[in-house]
Amino acid sequence: MSNLEYPQVAGVAPGNGYSHVVTGTGQWVAISGQVALDENGQFVGLGDPGAQAEQVFANLERCLATAGATFADVVKLTYFVTDIGHLPAVRTVRDRYIPGPKPASTAVQVGALFSPDALLEIEAYAVIQPA
Repeated sequence: MSNLEYPQVAGVAPGNGYSHVVTGTGQWVAISGQVALDENGQFVGLGDPGAQAEQVFANLERCLATAGATFADVVKLTYFVTDIGHLPAVRTVRDRYIPGPKPASTAVQVGALFSPDALLEIEAYAVIQPA
């Protein structure tokens, strides 16, 4: 169960699809940036940001589970996209994986990722209660 809080920030406009501040106590979990590679290292959704986002969030979910976490424990997501126009497709997928309060987030358009087939990469930080 998550022990995160999403305080409102006085004097700052509310975030649209993200929280400005997320707090919690527990064990810190860092998930490396995930791209749309399947379990065999093959790209999924070539040229399709929505399909790539689906694979990326599935990969993030697997990584979180390995650490004993879920998306409810995520305090921060960082999005790296090769085209900022991909964000609506990414947010649609994110909203299925994270239906409640949204974590803090940063979105950055980059010139390239490690492969020209990668349209996006997402890293996550979570806080969990130690076992």
